[in-house]
Amino acid sequence: MNFEEAYAKLEKIIERISSGSAPLGEALELYQQASELIQICQKQLLDAEEKVEILIKTREGALALDEMGKPQKEPFNPLKQTSLVSS
Repeated sequence: MNFEEAYAKLEKIIERISSGSAPLGEALELYQQASELIQICQKQLLDAEEKVEILIKTREGALALDEMGKPQKEPFNPLKQTSLVSS
C-alpha cells in the first residue's frame, strides 16, 4: 500500500471514529486499523526523508565537491526553506 492510499484510509477511519456513530466494537477495530496505517505512513515518510537530499551549489551554479570529489549533500530539513530557483 502506498502512502496516499494509507493516508486516505486513515482519514476515512478518523472521520468514522470522530462521528461517534460507530459502536464500541467497531470503534476499537477502526482504532487498531488506524494505528497500523499510521505506522505505514510514518515509515514511508521516514524512508522518503532519508532519500531526499539537497545538493549544495557554489555561487556559479556548479556542484560543490567534498574532499573525495563527490557532490556535497545536505540532509533534508523540512523546516528549512530553500529556493530551488536562484535569483
